[in-house]
Amino acid sequence: MPAEIGATLREARMRARIDISEIEAQTKIRAKYLRALENEEWDLLPGPTFVKSFLRTYAQALDLDDKAIVEEYRQYYERPNEADLQPIVPASRQKNQSNRRNGSPGPSRGYAIAIGVVSFVIVLLVVALLTSGSSNNNNKTPTTPARSATVPRHQTGTHSSRSTSAGTQSSVVALSVQPTAPVYVCLISAGGRKLIPGLILQPGSTQPTYHSKSFTITLGNSSVKLFIDGSARSVPPSSQAIGYSITKASGRHTLPSSQQPTCK
Repeated sequence: MPAEIGATLREARMRARIDISEIEAQTKIRAKYLRALENEEWDLLPGPTFVKSFLRTYAQALDLDDKAIVEEYRQYYERPNEADLQPIVPASRQKNQSNRRNGSPGPSRGYAIAIGVVSFVIVLLVVALLTSGSSNNNNKTPTTPARSATVPRHQTGTHSSRSTSAGTQSSVVALSVQPTAPVYVCLISAGGRKLIPGLILQPGSTQPTYHSKSFTITLGNSSVKLFIDGSARSVPPSSQAIGYSITKASGRHTLPSSQQPTCK
């Protein structure tokens, strides 16, 4: 039977007389996730990758063997991925399958030549038609009256649509989140799409640049830089979660805790 990971964490914390809120402040992991680890409520946590990250950080904070605890979770609780469940195909069978794929006949040489001849004839016909049409147009006497200087309606409409499109693009803001230490991030676009659905981002990880008319974001701590339209913005230290709304017109504004997105 596996040892109880949650009990090990809880007993170590109680022996050290440390409140769970102190662990939350030290590790930047929310208290509800710490309680879920101690109760082994794995379904309440974001996923196996973050469970192992939380376990490692929590164990280190309590001076426990983090590698042993993570390995125990991986051995007894982590589910195998789909690649691990694929049947093993013998090498001889794989070679036979590869030979069958490589031995499939391609198009015959005669068929390829016929296609080339037909394509060449079509090109000659198109060139002849274009040359004939150009010659007929040059021989005609121009009788068309001078065109009015008034701009046609359809051209005016096109100009208006282009102006509208340019105005729409000018209202889009570009945002990139670059962590400098492990940090929880919940990022939501103008349409309510969860671009970063409440994940712990690690320093040095490659993050994309998102584009939207507006963003709302919640940060677990200040270990992050926000690049808004290419300009770096630092986040001031805070003992609580930090929330912002970001738009092109208004820039970055702090959100009260009641308006911060949660990505639940």
